[in-house]
Amino acid sequence: MIHLLSRRNAIKACSVAGAALVLPTSLPVTWRSGDPPVPPPFSVPLRTPPVLTPTHRTSDTDFYDIRIQETDQEMLPGIRTKALTYNGIFPGPTIRAQRDRNTVVRHTNGMSMPAAVHLHGANVPRSSDGYPLDSITPGQSRVYRYANIQPAATLWYHDHAHHMESEHLYRGLAAAYLLSDPVDRLLPLPSGAFDVPLLIRDAKFDRNGQLVYIHDDFMDRPTILVNGRPQPYFEVERRLYRLRLINASNIEPFKFQLNNGNRFLQIASDGGFLRMPAVRQEIELFPSERAEVLVDFRSLAPGTSVVLQNSLSATESKRQIMQFRIGDNTSWSTPDPDLIPGWEDDRMPLEHAGIPGWPTDEAPLAPATQTRQFIMHFDANTSEFLINGQSYDPNRVDATIKHGTTEVWKIVNADAALGIPHAMHLHLVQFRVLDRNGEPEPAYDAYPKDTVRLHPGDVVRIQATFNSFTGLYPFHCHFIDHAAHSMMGQFEIVP
Repeated sequence: MIHLLSRRNAIKACSVAGAALVLPTSLPVTWRSGDPPVPPPFSVPLRTPPVLTPTHRTSDTDFYDIRIQETDQEMLPGIRTKALTYNGIFPGPTIRAQRDRNTVVRHTNGMSMPAAVHLHGANVPRSSDGYPLDSITPGQSRVYRYANIQPAATLWYHDHAHHMESEHLYRGLAAAYLLSDPVDRLLPLPSGAFDVPLLIRDAKFDRNGQLVYIHDDFMDRPTILVNGRPQPYFEVERRLYRLRLINASNIEPFKFQLNNGNRFLQIASDGGFLRMPAVRQEIELFPSERAEVLVDFRSLAPGTSVVLQNSLSATESKRQIMQFRIGDNTSWSTPDPDLIPGWEDDRMPLEHAGIPGWPTDEAPLAPATQTRQFIMHFDANTSEFLINGQSYDPNRVDATIKHGTTEVWKIVNADAALGIPHAMHLHLVQFRVLDRNGEPEPAYDAYPKDTVRLHPGDVVRIQATFNSFTGLYPFHCHFIDHAAHSMMGQFEIVP
């Protein structure tokens, strides 16, 4: 059985960026010695999580059953690793949902610990939000209802049980939830096997191939996993691919680039399509951020390869994320090679990289009626991550918001001296990033967003309209090890 750290032990294991990690005094010897059996990069094939089949369907609803349980998984070749899983799969099965069609998921907790399931980025009532204290007790079930009343987006679901979310996520409780709508289906974008979710994260294995969890161990999670496989290769055809990049790590930031200098066409952010696709050389994603990109393999010769890299990595072993191996199959007509005229051409202005029929309309934001400030800070005296000097208290409401109003939140990362990054996530709403350190945020990073990255010392302003559901919702750092150690607050939307 997996033995989870208690919150008291997690506090002891808390760290300061750039300093020596504070560890429990007695660690199992296998955590300190012996080489983990991690294979060389690009020696195992990528696995795509299976799409979950509804247990039954009606005219307006898809029903699913998912069991949360500990299982043995083959992450490293030939080794069975204990993991926490949805339906016995690591990462969990992908749910493909449709806008304005209901999804109902019954989660049954087969673990010995409480669980809570949060559909990250979803516009849902409090009862289905996965609020940290709305947990599923061992042996019991809970039904989550998603009306999918929002634009097409790459969402994902993960555990959010109070004080346990960090280790539960680290040990495997994460999966993709891909929401489509009529606009998405009408656009001639890559689909089927050419529309690929990539849940990317880091991990640490001991010499027996078992996952090692130490709270906030930002210095020593040396293995990159993509869809649960270490630095895999992916055999692709000579055509366009739609890749859904999901930073599913606890605390690892990524800045994605292709080693051959090719560029991405970013078509969507956290909450759905960008107003205009953006040509990108690099794409930075902090934990829980997502980006949908098109990658063009059509001009590459069969037998060649391209490597997806993380230019932010401090170590060479984590720089290489995965390898694309170019096959000899060519698809020139689906989608049309003229679909995106000139986006691969350096001379083409960015604003002309459009797709015919692209959903460019945006509802204008209403004037803000309230401005709030939230300061994110690590307290070295108490070893707690705090917001406005306070640790999370489920009995305290940090912001009371009238339904239908628009607010500006000024978010400050006060950990410049310690070099600690943060990422603020608001449940329920997609927001617009107005500016960063006084400068306007680029359009591809401004909207629609549910998580905003904050480098050490950053001051960011976001604007959100709270016009859907009422009730109590969390906001927190999605460096989830920070959130599990107190960097969380809550807002209440009232009639």
